[in-house]
Amino acid sequence: MGLKDLINKWRKYGELSNLGIIVRRKFFNNCFDGALTCAGIISGSFIIFLASPAQNLTSAIIIITGFSTALAIGISGLWGAFLSEEAERKKKMIDLKKEMAIFEEEKEEKTKIKEKNGINNNEKEILEDQEIQKAMVTPIDLNNHKRFFSLKGNPKKKKRKNNKSIIEQSEGFATIVASLVDGGAPVLGSILPLIPFFFGDTLSIFHFLVAYTVLVAILIYLGIFLGKISGGGHAKYAIHLVTAGITTLLVSLLLQLVIPT
Repeated sequence: MGLKDLINKWRKYGELSNLGIIVRRKFFNNCFDGALTCAGIISGSFIIFLASPAQNLTSAIIIITGFSTALAIGISGLWGAFLSEEAERKKKMIDLKKEMAIFEEEKEEKTKIKEKNGINNNEKEILEDQEIQKAMVTPIDLNNHKRFFSLKGNPKKKKRKNNKSIIEQSEGFATIVASLVDGGAPVLGSILPLIPFFFGDTLSIFHFLVAYTVLVAILIYLGIFLGKISGGGHAKYAIHLVTAGITTLLVSLLLQLVIPT
């Protein structure tokens, strides 16, 4: 299978599992959580730095603290999301199988009644199959429909097996992708603001100013991201998120008044 075919396959899985909505929501929520968590770490370190610049607070300490926190959030998100997504999608498959079983029972009943009354209405059955296949987002081959009904055994079970394979593969794919986004987004939001601290072990105001600039840039980007999803209000969302970042800094400053450094 070539790369193009693989991408098309993944795209199809995404459409079947409604993955786009889930990934967008998880990316925003977790990246925002990671950015604000890092903002808290940087703000706390900044207050300690202002209170006593001569203290043994170095860039390495902030980096280690930030990375440890980012990895903890990432592992928590990845692990928790995988388990919860897997459980939810398994439940979805069980419910879907129940609905399909009910549908097939009803169809068998109708077939028995038609056979008893001597009615043969294959065209109507084709239309009914089209409707259920649309609901299952699975194509039906009309050219093979007559051959389908002439197969020995129970062809409906074979058809259901194919449906199950496509849907379960898409749900499994969605579980993995959603888990990776859930674990990766907070790590991304937490690590980016730490980049200035890699330049020079001795702390200065410049490190914190650049870190806050990166944080504001991340929050503005997330605001624009939300604006694109909603179809407008880019500035409104950006202001809301930047306000959340400023609130984090102010709360950290208030903690300094309550807890002496």
